[in-house]
Amino acid sequence: MEENKKRDGFGSKLGVIAAAAGSAIGLGNICRFPCELGENGGAAFLLVYLAVVTILGIPLMLSELVIGRRSQSNSVGAFKKLAPKSKWPIVGYVGVLCALLIFATYSVIAGWTLEYIYKAATNSFHGENLTLIEHEFSTFHNTGWLNVLLQAIFIFLTGFVVFKGVQNGIEKYSKILMPLLLVILIVLAIRSLTLPGAKEGLAFLFHPDFSKITGDTLVDAMGQGFFSLSLGMGALITYGSYVKKDDNLTSTAFSVMISDTLVAVLAGLVIFPAAFTFGVKPQAGMELVFDTLPMLFNQMAGGYWFCLIFFILLAIAGLTSTIALLEVVVAYLSEELHLSRKWATVIASAATLFIGIFASLSLKDGTPLTIAGLSFNDFLDFTTANIMLPLGGLLIVIFLGWRLGKTEFFDEVTNEGALKVPLKTAVFFIIRYLAPLAILVIFISGLVN
Repeated sequence: MEENKKRDGFGSKLGVIAAAAGSAIGLGNICRFPCELGENGGAAFLLVYLAVVTILGIPLMLSELVIGRRSQSNSVGAFKKLAPKSKWPIVGYVGVLCALLIFATYSVIAGWTLEYIYKAATNSFHGENLTLIEHEFSTFHNTGWLNVLLQAIFIFLTGFVVFKGVQNGIEKYSKILMPLLLVILIVLAIRSLTLPGAKEGLAFLFHPDFSKITGDTLVDAMGQGFFSLSLGMGALITYGSYVKKDDNLTSTAFSVMISDTLVAVLAGLVIFPAAFTFGVKPQAGMELVFDTLPMLFNQMAGGYWFCLIFFILLAIAGLTSTIALLEVVVAYLSEELHLSRKWATVIASAATLFIGIFASLSLKDGTPLTIAGLSFNDFLDFTTANIMLPLGGLLIVIFLGWRLGKTEFFDEVTNEGALKVPLKTAVFFIIRYLAPLAILVIFISGLVN
């Protein structure tokens, strides 16, 4: 117990929610989810998604938070404490490696937001059409070492926050960055809703078309929810270990889910009215963010300012996610290898940059940095998203449902009987039986596709 007292931790419930929501809210909420929503039945897909993340996402989040708080340890140490002298710590090691590899690829794209903040600030998009902007983006991501420099700057910013610790770093900056992100999104959404194409954009986004809901849609909704909520890599186990014993884990999980979905929907309110106003159908992915949207902002009144704050928004969304990724690795290094937080942060950041250099350079046209026909960056992305994350999530729910057990789960979610959680038995049933099957479906679907 003395060791646990010395651990850093979150100082407030708001800090827990801000940090956990920050880990979940990232570039995918803005680049991918709005387009999935618009192209898969609008409000019908949103209803399916909300049902999926409520029924499956919250139990999965609770599983990680319970494991973290119960053990008061990092993602490797958690399994060592809760299942001593077993093979279960391997799950933690997979999570640490997964977080490191995701950070290495994610920081490449996050670094691009810094370049586009500069472009927006210097009004580089003024007078340019979509073709020219697309050409400039293609030229930019072929510049090689400029991308590495931007990536290094983003890793440094992430390391600066993590180095400060949990309460004075992660919590402090999350409580600043998350409200700022929300305010920026609301301002952009209000501006977008005043455009002539707002009515058509809202219809595309929210009109319920249940004819588009198929079995594949359900799998897409499960996959989107699983990856959007940062499940399976140990981030929420790590954050859970910093949560106070009297905090309500169930309400925290609900708050994170609602925040994550709200940001994704607000992003849709920014994108679709603008797209329909200027006759462009947005495509999910990097083309949307770095090609289509600068062109759209370029054509609207006040576009200079809205373009600038949009890319600042992207950088903030990226930073809140990379903080969680780096903390998974730093917590492991500091607690299991007994390094100071300073050296753990330096080593984890350096390892990320080393891998990230190859990931960044592999995106150049004609790159020799390929594995199995994919660029090194895309190979890491496929491996983490389609294999490591689902595998980690599957093993986590199996561990909680079958090894840790009902009694310890109930103790944590009820704060040892102090809280009433009416659906705790149903949630445990989902964790033990339904969640493993759902994750297997996502896992097999990801590999097949």
